[in-house]
Amino acid sequence: MPLWQTRRRTLDLSRHGAIMGVLNVTPDSFSDGGRFVDPDRACAHALAMVAEGADIVDIGGESTRPGAAPVPADEELARVLPVIERLRAASDVLISIDTSKAAVAAAALDAGADIINDVTALAGDPAMPEVARRTGAGVVLMHMRGTPATMQQAPAYADVVAEVAQFLRHRLDAAIASGIDPLRMALDPGIGFGKTPAHNHALLRHCDAFALDGRPVLIGVSRKSFLGLLVGSNDPAARLWPAVALTSFCRERGARIFRVHEPRPHREALRMTEAILTGVA
Repeated sequence: MPLWQTRRRTLDLSRHGAIMGVLNVTPDSFSDGGRFVDPDRACAHALAMVAEGADIVDIGGESTRPGAAPVPADEELARVLPVIERLRAASDVLISIDTSKAAVAAAALDAGADIINDVTALAGDPAMPEVARRTGAGVVLMHMRGTPATMQQAPAYADVVAEVAQFLRHRLDAAIASGIDPLRMALDPGIGFGKTPAHNHALLRHCDAFALDGRPVLIGVSRKSFLGLLVGSNDPAARLWPAVALTSFCRERGARIFRVHEPRPHREALRMTEAILTGVA
């Protein structure tokens, strides 16, 4: 049974998958940079996503778009903490902190977050595994080739599915060895993080390969550039329906958590797919 334990409650993903709404409180994210730098506006958008069906709100204060430069921890904290505090005061929704810095994760969890979403799979900061263990946070381990600044510089794999699965196996084992309960971990193949469009397609076709030890698979394709290549548009807004289609497809292939910018259409596609798969609405 695919259960995911977070800091405050456990998600049973056996029948229904979960929607993770994206909230970038950065000036330079690829599709919505600068829109939600004001904490009140950011919190209002988070609450709107909850009203549209988001089970989790993923708050990030450092862009991980291709070519992005790192942000100092104090600046990242100044961006995310006011939003987490406002959202926790206003809602019981699960809050995820999208960071690879232990100090940011620890402060975010103290402010009310429940999940650490780490693009380095707990490898970017040696103190991160202990923060995750000590706090009992849910954890997302993601695959990325290189860093955001370098990841799209000619990524190459002999077998992308096998290599990503091997990496996630290694990081899952390392997290368990550090004392983190395996039920607290979800696995993300990192669509677009050091991959060509062909690599992305292969990972999506085989997303069931990443459900290691029965851990839930998280898929994040929303507004990513490879979708625009398929529909012939550079406008991030034109990528919505291809992404919704992939939510349905990946749920059929076994994924359980979907990181998206527009919760309502993704949730509707998810529930329709699940009704067909299980015979239960």
